[in-house]
Amino acid sequence: MKTYDDIGIQIPRIYLPGKGTDLTKWAVIACDQFTSEPEYWQKVETLVGDEPSTYNLILPEVYLEKPGEQARIKSIHEKMHSYLQNNNLEPHEGLIYVERSVDGKVRRGLILCLDLECYDFTRGSTSLVRATEGTIVERLPPRMKIRTGAELELPHILVLIDDPERTVIEPVEKLKGQLEKIYDFDLMLGSGHLTGYAVSSALQEQIITSLRGLSDPATFAAKYEIGQDKPVLLFAMGDGNHSLATAKAVWEKMKPEVGLDHPARYALVEVENVHDEGLEFEPIHRILFGVQHDIFAALKGWFGTNFSYTPVASPEELVKAVDNPIGTRQVIGLVGGGKEFGLLEIANPSSNLPVGTLQAFLDPFINEGGANRIDYIHGKEIIFKLGAQPGNAAFYLPAMPKSGLFKTVILDGALPRKTFSMGEAREKRFYMEARKIA
Repeated sequence: MKTYDDIGIQIPRIYLPGKGTDLTKWAVIACDQFTSEPEYWQKVETLVGDEPSTYNLILPEVYLEKPGEQARIKSIHEKMHSYLQNNNLEPHEGLIYVERSVDGKVRRGLILCLDLECYDFTRGSTSLVRATEGTIVERLPPRMKIRTGAELELPHILVLIDDPERTVIEPVEKLKGQLEKIYDFDLMLGSGHLTGYAVSSALQEQIITSLRGLSDPATFAAKYEIGQDKPVLLFAMGDGNHSLATAKAVWEKMKPEVGLDHPARYALVEVENVHDEGLEFEPIHRILFGVQHDIFAALKGWFGTNFSYTPVASPEELVKAVDNPIGTRQVIGLVGGGKEFGLLEIANPSSNLPVGTLQAFLDPFINEGGANRIDYIHGKEIIFKLGAQPGNAAFYLPAMPKSGLFKTVILDGALPRKTFSMGEAREKRFYMEARKIA
């Protein structure tokens, strides 16, 4: 397998489901979605039945650290072995160009491997591949149990490049009619359509050349109006930050025993251009379950005279005010917490983004027993549904403009954790491709 160490790339051998596989049942959504909606995963299980499916190769996080977790992990490892032994998977050499369409939008990407030696998720990292938001290291050990001892990896990781001239992915799209189509099917439960094309060797070399162009230090410095002493950021995390961090943590643990020439050194990902019109940044909202303390008193105590609360009549009014703020105050929507709908307004905020200002309050509030637990939610409908339930409180947040992501990470480091999401829950990446890591 060909590697390009200067840009942290490997051309992978990918394993795809064999002929005759029902691809709609094979592909399932990223494991970190619908974590407060177990009924979604029950529908998936019913739909899949006894058919070959990536559902059998992942642990949905709704079941993470719940009774039966160890048995599920054991079953995952056994199913990986079984699928390989029984030829449920067939190898494919080379990059794959993918198109994901949902709700009239088309998102374009390339499946390739990134070198984990070029990735550092710690705060202040200057590596070629970087996290865009804070990594919660406490979330890694349960995920490491799954990857440790696994024969396969299946990516739901989306990594971004900043390519305004569209030199890397878009030229492949223009030539897709000349490429072999290797899958083309509808995704389950109303999540759109997925198509994959085998990228030719000539196009692969063109992609590598274009990526090298983006990573040229002089080009990089001029693009962001920074000094040439700033290390190049070529790949920035989009979705699946904790999955890539898990791969890195497992690799660092294995490396002294296996050496540098091992498949676990690399991670399979999908790379997308942040300028793709089909790619939208959605906010990640917060919901507190089992609120124990008076949340309004806590907010006033934390923010003091910088805090104000204004009731609003409807969810529509709340969304409009948060998405289109007027003035310099940060505006955050609140659902529940003993009231119906309202707006939190924060003057002189501690963070440049409302999500950072809010998270600085939520962390100590949770740690001091203010609520039983917190979850991070995509999509406004579920926020209003769960926030209105007794004992809960939900915070509706505005989206972050995607155009400034790279420069913000370069200059300020990682954003607050769970700042943005690339699309709503059902738009997330589905598991389709696999790769051997053992």
